Amino acid sequence: MTAARTRRSAGLCYSVGMRRWRWLAFGLAVQLWAAGELSNRRAPGFSLPDIELRQHDLADYRGRIVLLDIMRTECPHCQTLSRTLEKVKQRYGDKVAILSIVNPPDNVDMVRAYIRQNKITTPILFDCGQVAASYMKATPQRPSVNVPHLFIIDANGWIVNDYAYTPQNRAIFEGRALFDELDRLLKAQSASGKK
Repeated sequence: MTAARTRRSAGLCYSVGMRRWRWLAFGLAVQLWAAGELSNRRAPGFSLPDIELRQHDLADYRGRIVLLDIMRTECPHCQTLSRTLEKVKQRYGDKVAILSIVNPPDNVDMVRAYIRQNKITTPILFDCGQVAASYMKATPQRPSVNVPHLFIIDANGWIVNDYAYTPQNRAIFEGRALFDELDRLLKAQSASGKK
C-alpha cells in the first residue's frame, strides 16, 4: 500500500468516525432537548398517604417505571390525563406504576368525588406542597406549580422526562405519545435486563 493511499484511507476512517460521533452527539442532543426542563435527575423521594391512609413510598416502586402526575381535581386537563393513566394501567399492568398527587385546596371529599366521577383506580396521594415543590423545583422566585404535570421515572429512580400540559404535547396527555414513550422505555429496560 502506498503512503498516499494509507493517508487517504486513514482520512476516510477519520471522516466516517467523525460523522458517527456527530450523529451520536446529535441524537443525544435531541434526547436532552426532548426531555422536559425538570428531567435528567434523580427523582426526589417521598412517602405520602392515599385516601385510605395507606402510605406510598417511591422507593417501593424501584424496578418499575413510575408515572407521577401532579394534579388538581378541578382541572379539565387533569381529568383527561387521569383517564389516559387508567388506560395505561389496563395496557401495561404492573410494569408501570401510576401515582397522582394533589395539594391543598384539594381535600378528601374533593378527591373522593373525583375518583367516583372519573372511575379512578390508581392511587391519588395527599401532599402539603413539599413533594410538588421539590419535583417542580419551586423557589421563592418561581413559586407556582402548573398542573397537570407528568413525570416519567425510570426503573432506577431517575426522571427521564416530564411534561407540563401545552397544546404541543397534548398527545402525551391523551395517550398516543405516552404509549410510544412507555413502549420505548420498557423495551430498553428489557434489553438492559437481558445483558
